[in-house]
Amino acid sequence: MTRPVKENSTAVAMIDDYAVAGTFPDKHQLAGDLASALMAIEQVPDIPMFRRNTAAFVHDLPGDGLSNVDGDSDYVRVQVLTNHCALDRDKQLAVVREFTAIVARSAGDPELADRTWVLLTEASDGGWGLGGHAYTNDELMTAARRRRAPARPRRRGGGAAS
Repeated sequence: MTRPVKENSTAVAMIDDYAVAGTFPDKHQLAGDLASALMAIEQVPDIPMFRRNTAAFVHDLPGDGLSNVDGDSDYVRVQVLTNHCALDRDKQLAVVREFTAIVARSAGDPELADRTWVLLTEASDGGWGLGGHAYTNDELMTAARRRRAPARPRRRGGGAAS
């Protein structure tokens, strides 16, 4: 069953996960888990438009490409980019909690939860490009509704029945 398209639902989202190379044994699974979790938390309909345009990118950093003040490099940064006003406070809390758990589980290191940073960012209204068009929130929702509307049967002939 698909859910209705809610106002301010994110039609698309990009997730970037940055960690030192070797942190995650299955980066493809991690990317899929993060994207799926975001769709579930946002409660958007499970339609192709959303599934194809909610994606995660896992970036491997060289061992010397990350450091805190003490020189430690065993951190993960996850940045989530959504359209404007897509995540209310409850959804923000859920994304941070769930993404932190997914990262730690994916790395096989429960303590990594304490070293995982999740940043939530929003594109400005009209600042989300898809298919060569910069969409406003209203345009995204209209496109989503249009894409999930059932196809209307085509009428044969142009006249009234006799």
